[in-house]
Amino acid sequence: MTQTHVPVIAIHGGAGTISAATTSPEQAQAYHDALNQIVAAAQAMLLKGASALDAACLAVEMLEECPLFNAGHGAVFTHDETHELDAAVMNGATLAAGAIAGVCHVRRPVRAARAVLEDGAHVLLAGAGAEAFAREHGLEMVEPSFFSTEARRQQLYRVRDTGRVVTDHDGASMTATTATSAAAAAPLDEDRKMGTVGAVALDMHGHLAAATSTGGMTNKRVGRIGDSPLIGAGTYADDRTAAVSCTGSGEMFIRVAAAYDVCARMAYGGATLEAATHAVVQQSLPAIGGTGGLIAVDRHGNLSLAFNTEGMYRGHARGNEAPQTAIFA
Repeated sequence: MTQTHVPVIAIHGGAGTISAATTSPEQAQAYHDALNQIVAAAQAMLLKGASALDAACLAVEMLEECPLFNAGHGAVFTHDETHELDAAVMNGATLAAGAIAGVCHVRRPVRAARAVLEDGAHVLLAGAGAEAFAREHGLEMVEPSFFSTEARRQQLYRVRDTGRVVTDHDGASMTATTATSAAAAAPLDEDRKMGTVGAVALDMHGHLAAATSTGGMTNKRVGRIGDSPLIGAGTYADDRTAAVSCTGSGEMFIRVAAAYDVCARMAYGGATLEAATHAVVQQSLPAIGGTGGLIAVDRHGNLSLAFNTEGMYRGHARGNEAPQTAIFA
């Protein structure tokens, strides 16, 4: 008789620092409501027997469509005032993976990443080739303006003259001058937040999956690719260990192969999920100036939502328990 596992879903919407400005309960509640709705939708799928891959992809699609988060509609701008989106998915049951990078017309980047996975010929497609692939597979395409919001545009204008790419510490001396939307006056200071979205899941069949999507970093150089679409850096899943999705200073996550390192510590060193994620987030990353966090679920259903910043948008649900959401520690 096949063992049925208690399904688990977890999502994140970026990590960063507490805003210097006073945040109203209504502003914080908008994020809690969005996270709760997305967790509940993926949870319902899992309880009906859907695969971890389906649930993780649904959650990330919904995060991409929500302008509160930096992925899809609501993505940040490059230095040239354009959008370049990245996404990745991985199936822990087969180690199949798919990713796309540097696209600006694919409405739901995570769907394109999954199409790459299902096609099977390649793992990572970028730029015009990735967009051609998406069109060939019938995915919805949009004009780049679809991803734009005024809050993100003002965010770019505030930091572009500094000549720097905004991560949490780079934006420390900047103050928001526009608060025309929930995103502009978010609980996490948008000028000091590293905005990636992601999901990890364990399904009833004991399989794991991870999905990640991002608009990158405000004022990034055109052509810059971070950790999110790089399998092993920002995204990884293996049924033998865990599923991981990261958010943070992408270059540092790439340098320590953060997502894979969690799984490797478990597979080769016998570390628990909690010990493995703590070692990566609290030791390996800070040692080279890396900031951010990750979400991870292991094959036993243990969950870790680890970060070394002052906050991380996150939510999770286990079995049929009510979803839980959080922003700060």
